[in-house]
Amino acid sequence: MGAGKAVSISLDGVRDKNIMQLKKLNVALFPVRYNDKYYSDALAAGDFTKLAYYSDICVGAIACRFEKREDGAVRLYIMTLGVLAPYRGLGIGTKMLIHALDLSSKQNITEIYLHVQTNNEEAINFYKKFGFEITETIHNYYTNITPPDCYVLTKYLSQPLQKK
Repeated sequence: MGAGKAVSISLDGVRDKNIMQLKKLNVALFPVRYNDKYYSDALAAGDFTKLAYYSDICVGAIACRFEKREDGAVRLYIMTLGVLAPYRGLGIGTKMLIHALDLSSKQNITEIYLHVQTNNEEAINFYKKFGFEITETIHNYYTNITPPDCYVLTKYLSQPLQKK
């Protein structure tokens, strides 16, 4: 038997022409329905919002938005990050999260956060591997799904050294 071709995992930007891919993935992945603001925020985040492809099949996505803190600093909110079940464990979610972490670091974003349903241990453990910590519990965050509570997971990035 001949050696198999290495499978490639690639990321591509989300644009008007492929936003339906993100919408279809979200319906398949999440119990929450997202409104138009979610999609306009995702597009506005530019390179921080990506579709993930496994051998040219769209199997996952990360969608982010920028938020300004009271002190004027910008933080990144990961609105969604998901991979279709048959493709989990192949490094696709890792690739998307590392992309967002690296980009944040390059753009001097020092805080990244997200919400995770309290019973989603797989997601909680995934983010903890990358240094995210549970910083808050919000009761009744979700409507129409059980449990309705979520954790806020936060990662603080150290400021890069300024070149003199």
